[in-house]
Amino acid sequence: MNPDQLRKALAELKGQRTATFVFHGVPEPNTQLNVHNAMLVPDEPDHLIKLTDGQSIFIIDAERVAYIRIGTQ
Repeated sequence: MNPDQLRKALAELKGQRTATFVFHGVPEPNTQLNVHNAMLVPDEPDHLIKLTDGQSIFIIDAERVAYIRIGTQ
């Protein structure tokens, strides 16, 4: 997945859903990341994919994303 595809997939995150990422090429047990109340940070000059839960910012490496689950839990 490239950064543009990932940004498009995450565009619907408005702080009301949980995004669960599963990564490949990452050592166990750190292959999964849950971001509760996830919101996509608007594109900035650095063009990094950033999500926030209102308390932290998570920078996502698009090329390591195996899949994403967007849900209510």
